[in-house]
Amino acid sequence: MSDSVEENPSPPQPDAGKRVVVIGGGLAGLAAASALSSRGMSVTVLESRPRLGGRASSIIDRETGETIDNCQHVAMGCCTSFRAFCEDTGCADLFETQRELHFVGPPGQAKVVRFAASSLPAPLHLASSFMKMPWFTLGEKRQIAFGLRALAKDRTKTDRSFQDWLDGQRQSETVQRRFWHLVLVSALSESLDRISLRHARKVFVDGFLASHAGWQVSIPTVPLDDVYETRISAALRKHAVDIHVKAGVQRLLTDGRRISGVELRDGSEIFADEFVLAVPHNLVKSMLPDDFAECSDVVLLDRLEVAPIASVHLWYDQPLTELPHATFVDRLSQWMFNRTVLASASPPPNQSPLPLGGEVAVSAAGEGENAGGCRLQVVISAAHDLSAMSEQEVVAKVDSELREVWPESCDAKLIRGRMITEHRAVFSPLPGVDEIRPVQQSPIANLQFAGDWTRTGWPATMEGAVRSGYLAAENILNRAGRPDTVVAPDLPSARLYRLLFS
Repeated sequence: MSDSVEENPSPPQPDAGKRVVVIGGGLAGLAAASALSSRGMSVTVLESRPRLGGRASSIIDRETGETIDNCQHVAMGCCTSFRAFCEDTGCADLFETQRELHFVGPPGQAKVVRFAASSLPAPLHLASSFMKMPWFTLGEKRQIAFGLRALAKDRTKTDRSFQDWLDGQRQSETVQRRFWHLVLVSALSESLDRISLRHARKVFVDGFLASHAGWQVSIPTVPLDDVYETRISAALRKHAVDIHVKAGVQRLLTDGRRISGVELRDGSEIFADEFVLAVPHNLVKSMLPDDFAECSDVVLLDRLEVAPIASVHLWYDQPLTELPHATFVDRLSQWMFNRTVLASASPPPNQSPLPLGGEVAVSAAGEGENAGGCRLQVVISAAHDLSAMSEQEVVAKVDSELREVWPESCDAKLIRGRMITEHRAVFSPLPGVDEIRPVQQSPIANLQFAGDWTRTGWPATMEGAVRSGYLAAENILNRAGRPDTVVAPDLPSARLYRLLFS
């Protein structure tokens, strides 16, 4: 179908009991289902996999029998729609908010530095912790401070590589590697030359500069399957959402210029009034009718590139550290999550849910899974280069780095190690990528796109996924003559930040 025959969304009509089919049970699809079902619409969710969660899912490790996550997913304090989604679906207490981070210096300077906010207003709240990082010289700290100020004040509309921007700001190679890359590779899973200025600014401004709590990290204390199967699916079913797993959709059906239903891989068909296509971007074209598959919004999706993220899981016979997490400078390992310590912070099944960020008592490491020992999960984002290494080599390298940081644990025995790579974990935030990301309203009036790959103003994060589902829901509500705002408001910028940089 050519662009000339794309159909604009029809004007809102009075709602007469809209039936909605959501294709895809990841965060984007579940967010749309939650928003629509809580507002009285009849929603069916179709997920091709045996479980919900999409890329944020778990597997059973055959050797240990433990449930482990394919990748560690975390949310920052600035992720307001994700936080609202967790509250709405009753899973907020399964995340523990970290009010301090732990940075491990580069090889030869493996000092652990506590990073926390002071009582000063943003953007000065993190300055004292930053100044305590001994692996930066005073001159390098000045470079970073001037760079952050320039980034906050930058209003350039033309997007470009963040590497080019840093070079223009005279940021040294060491500063780029140990500061800018350290933060952005975890947030965006790409190298500096493959990150747009726009997305880099989003991370630093929203996460670290504009508000006092935007930087705080919330980490799930249970496997992701428990988040989806124990809490989110139960909450959706309370709103009468009809959830089907192992229900792969073969294609969308049309009756002229609208979507009328879906055909499943088993040949069965389901009909509805409105549809949300919340699948990975590379699957969109194959599901659309031929007449719509060549629309510009769909064709441009072929230009989205992806980046891999690897997780290395290590089981030890004794604890290596009591820290729940750590971030590493100048190492293959980037983030360590102590799954044993985090699991001990999980509330018991009969405990009432807490608000996201509520205090949870942490017991001694070793209680829960792998009693007496520990399981660590080490995340390596932008894992393009790992293809040149075997799994055994990666596990050995990560184990060696951990023992260097915590030499007092040199007697700990590595019982098992394995690596899981999500090859299409996120889309690459290349310069100009936002121009090829489609809005949620597809060229077909009663079909919405949802996924972190759609245009949300956010990179490929859990927040971006939830926002896309909420924006798709807003479009459907508007078409039903029931306009409503679903996306949560951003954290307000601190007054001092506005005075300095607005």
